Amino acid sequence: MATSDRPLEGRTIGFLAAKEGTEQVELTEPWKAVQNAGGTPVLISETPGSIQAFNHLDQGDRFDVDAVVSQVKTDNYDGFVLPGGVANPDLLRTIPNFVRLVGEAFAVGLPVAAICHAPWLLIEADVVRGRRMTSFPSLATDLRNAGAEWVDEEVVVDDKLITSRNPDDLPAFCATLVEEFAKAEKQAEIHAAEVR
Repeated sequence: MATSDRPLEGRTIGFLAAKEGTEQVELTEPWKAVQNAGGTPVLISETPGSIQAFNHLDQGDRFDVDAVVSQVKTDNYDGFVLPGGVANPDLLRTIPNFVRLVGEAFAVGLPVAAICHAPWLLIEADVVRGRRMTSFPSLATDLRNAGAEWVDEEVVVDDKLITSRNPDDLPAFCATLVEEFAKAEKQAEIHAAEVR
């Protein structure tokens, strides 16, 4: 049972990452925030094994993959986090299963948190039209062209979509994603209601 100090107790949050190119701090800080709030983070990539994270352009640490995207179903998750790094979302948007997963997450109303360059994947999934959001500044034109209203703010929430600009925004991004994920209905509760 979730408590005020563990608002994500019993919730499973998927983190989407390519084999290489994820900005390490944009993976590790939200991951810790989910864990500290009682949630279970799951690293999802295109192949089993591990991913190579980066600290800007320098290789960072490797992280073990928990789930392969081709086998991931949205009904096993209560939300998704999309870390940035230039290469990560640029690779993910070329992999149909990641595009499918993000589209399905929006279709069923799951909260999604995306930082830095991650909105490229959202654009590919065609889920930004009519939304107010932010990103790394170089994506502003891409987002506007895809129908979003781009703003230069630390963190923006638009109907279960949480976006931030860069690693400097991580404290606000992490706090906001925990708050928004906690507000959303748990998948287990949704399934119980559907069965009744």
